[in-house]
Amino acid sequence: MKKYKVYLFILLIIGLDHSAKLWVHFYVGHGFLQEIVIFKNWLKIQYQLNPGMAFGIEWEATYGKLALTLFRLLATLGIAYYLSKLIKRRAHSGLVYCIAAILAGALGNLIDSTVYGVLLDNAQPDTLTPWFHGQVIDMIYIDLMGGYFPSWLPFIGGKYAPATVFNIADAAIFIGVIIIIVRQKHFFAKKRRKRYSAMM
Repeated sequence: MKKYKVYLFILLIIGLDHSAKLWVHFYVGHGFLQEIVIFKNWLKIQYQLNPGMAFGIEWEATYGKLALTLFRLLATLGIAYYLSKLIKRRAHSGLVYCIAAILAGALGNLIDSTVYGVLLDNAQPDTLTPWFHGQVIDMIYIDLMGGYFPSWLPFIGGKYAPATVFNIADAAIFIGVIIIIVRQKHFFAKKRRKRYSAMM
């Protein structure tokens, strides 16, 4: 496996992610009044700012955003280190590209948190500095439940089902994790065989 292909893959995801973010920032207005409907009310492009984590999860503490950005930075460094080890060990290419997708997604959102507060002036007004306090731009709006869970579901039937809003970076992380979970036996089979041979 050639390193440059993996790095190009990472750059491609980051490029697509930030191209989409900058496009909605400059050409799509905030909120549902300016949204672009793709498929009925289920799939839309809607410009939203997320001060917290993926899929709209927020940290409410005064210094929560700074802590979150620093956590993202440390996690990104850890993922990058793990990816380099996988490449050196010539791990399964599927695993390498899944980790690369997760790294690209982490980097994509880290860029938002680190510099968008300055470059796009989207930091919340009560922050001490716009650096490391940028809000992540989300734009892919999915509402499969139509706002409410089906009435036949126990406990949650008829209750409000919040829509999911995310970006390409979030999607890259989610897809990478799901594929690893589904294909883990295949990805790590070679390692298990080596351990079994060593024991014999």
